[in-house]
Amino acid sequence: MRQTLINIVAVLDAAGARVQDLVRLTWYVIDKREYLARQAEVGQVYRDIMGRHFPAMTMVVVAGLVEDRALLEIEATAVMPRA
Repeated sequence: MRQTLINIVAVLDAAGARVQDLVRLTWYVIDKREYLARQAEVGQVYRDIMGRHFPAMTMVVVAGLVEDRALLEIEATAVMPRA
């Protein structure tokens, strides 16, 4: 999760956007119980990387992801500021 959020911030930065430009995150997880058991850790990592910006978020529990070892994927949507 930490690496996924770091990657999202890097993509935003490369595009000239900021975390505050995020309008939606969709989380795809394969194990709801593990996610819930680690909510405190998830929240801390999120705040460490994303700060106090909380766009609309959805969590979807899926049977699997393309990468066999992946535990989650996060889809991010941002609205770019006008130049």
